[in-house]
Amino acid sequence: MADKMKYDPEEHHRRSIRLKHYDYSTAGAYFITICARNRECLFGNVVNSAMRLSSIGEIIQNELNTIPNRFPNIELDEFIIMPNHIHGIILVGATLVVAHDKRAGTRPAPTLGKIVGSFKSGCVRKCVQNRLNVDKLWQRNYYEHIIRDEHY
Repeated sequence: MADKMKYDPEEHHRRSIRLKHYDYSTAGAYFITICARNRECLFGNVVNSAMRLSSIGEIIQNELNTIPNRFPNIELDEFIIMPNHIHGIILVGATLVVAHDKRAGTRPAPTLGKIVGSFKSGCVRKCVQNRLNVDKLWQRNYYEHIIRDEHY
């Protein structure tokens, strides 16, 4: 049994679901989906066709609202919290003057991964502070789609 637990790079390699060589701090719109661990319905319930957030769902909503405060060059478009996942659109570089300008007062946009990671850890931290019993809140990783128009 112990031999089966050893790391085998042929069997135990993780494939990235991100586009190779794409800069995820590039200004643009990104559609994301973040799932609860094991797709457990932790965020609330749908009652009479309306989502009723649980305590965890309310924390998630509050943490979503803080993203533009933590990342001034990020804007949130539409987001929806479902019982076991969230969908939303993040606009990266929305308020940048020039993304690559190194002068004081301007900063390159954070990567999409940094934004999502900060959001996910903030949610876990708030759940712990509120003594909500969550062993693991999030599924590893997240799904994204780069929103493009017909010019790209």
